[in-house]
Amino acid sequence: MGTSAEAATEADWKTRADWFQHSLRKCFFNEKTGIMNQWFPKEYNRPGDNFYYWWHAHVLDVLVDAYERTGDPAIVVQIREYSSCLRANNGGTFLHNYYDDMEWTALALLRAYQATGEEEYKTAVLELWADIQTAWNDHFGGGMAWKKDQLDYKNTPANAPAAILAARLYGLRRNPEDLEWAVRIYEWNQTHLVDPDTGRVWDGINRLGDGRIDYDWEFTYCQGVFLGAGAELFRVTGEQKYAGDALLTARSCIKRLCHPETLLLPDEGIDDTGLFKGILIRYFVLLEKQLPGAVSIREIILANADALWTKGLDHPMGLCGPSWEHKPVLPVQLSVQLSGLMLLEGAAVI
Repeated sequence: MGTSAEAATEADWKTRADWFQHSLRKCFFNEKTGIMNQWFPKEYNRPGDNFYYWWHAHVLDVLVDAYERTGDPAIVVQIREYSSCLRANNGGTFLHNYYDDMEWTALALLRAYQATGEEEYKTAVLELWADIQTAWNDHFGGGMAWKKDQLDYKNTPANAPAAILAARLYGLRRNPEDLEWAVRIYEWNQTHLVDPDTGRVWDGINRLGDGRIDYDWEFTYCQGVFLGAGAELFRVTGEQKYAGDALLTARSCIKRLCHPETLLLPDEGIDDTGLFKGILIRYFVLLEKQLPGAVSIREIILANADALWTKGLDHPMGLCGPSWEHKPVLPVQLSVQLSGLMLLEGAAVI
């Protein structure tokens, strides 16, 4: 199954994504907690380790990917059980100190609702959305705070996903207030954390309380969520401005972050950053669906997926590392595995 990206068929990529979905569950699922372990092998999980709540929103997201791709009713049960166990492991609630974590959970649950029609997900999303709105405050002229105990730190990870969520809610229920929120959040993010000439997206402002923008923090993730917000706003409004913004950021991202010859995305390490490339891929796919062929997204996704499949995967173990062209070294984190899975699911869609 080591064919080139061009020779591999749609069926090949679907089979590969399916295999890697099973690998995720085989390597990481914890029967006792009902959610994924954060490390493989399981012996590397230690009591008192930081609980990365937002990673598990992306577990739900990839389960929805699998359900949308296969229609397998067993996955509906997995989504239901995983969301219930995630709530239990988070203290019996989906609410959290970090606004961006809640946004990712809301986005995943909204997709679960749209895929399955189960009302409990919509109820949870609206509870989260009401709490997320409390992130908006007047520090730096508005914008969504990153977390509840640091309200004067504003960043793209707390704003762009919130704009995506608000736009999707508007698409679902046509409440004008949702669209107002989406536009307001998007415009703040663009005004304060996007280079108007290049579309490059910066991470945040005032992280250290000094009013400075983190110009040197350039992550795939920030580019992905901002262009994703543009794509969603274009979808629900039809306004070409948003399409233009998304394409500008996409082109800038490709130019700055993809290798000029191989088109491969960079190794961004482990922990939270291990998830970043997969999130970029998810929103690249969204943009490609909105504006097919406008940017070389298909070529980039297939080049990265082929590198992962032929070079970066440990096939006997069913694991990947933070580099998509080098085999993983144990232990492997859940965040990193999820990024690789999002890449293969993206290739299956593209």
